[in-house]
Amino acid sequence: MSATEKDIINNRHAYFEYHIEDKYEAGIALLGTEVKSVMLGRIQLKESYVAVKDGEVWLLNAHISHYSHGNINNHEVLRTRKLLLHRKEIAKLEKETTQKGMTLVVTRVYWKSGRIKFEIGVAKGKKLYDKRDDLKSKTIERETRAQMKDKLS
Repeated sequence: MSATEKDIINNRHAYFEYHIEDKYEAGIALLGTEVKSVMLGRIQLKESYVAVKDGEVWLLNAHISHYSHGNINNHEVLRTRKLLLHRKEIAKLEKETTQKGMTLVVTRVYWKSGRIKFEIGVAKGKKLYDKRDDLKSKTIERETRAQMKDKLS
């Protein structure tokens, strides 16, 4: 992350559910009230995913709340939104999903040079035992940090 980037939201759930193999930066086509809601952090990515259809990349099931100061022209909350990528990147993503059976998920949303950007992760689903191993290693790491802190005090 460079100095011009500012995180809006991180999708930690994606890292728990999937092994992230590769990442891509994508722009997104948003309406005015959607931009304002995203800037306030009023976006949920928990059930969202990315799909490639007809040579275009789409963000599905992302919940962007209504803008509080919006009028009757406020946006639809669960609207399908178009992600903006280069044609070669779209071809790579399509190949990954169709041939290798990978999933596309949004790992984070951030502000870069006056634009909202989405980081798309090419992911492979974790098995239950992988999730258990991750939880176990995090617990051990947390306990060792606490013990080290107690020793230093």
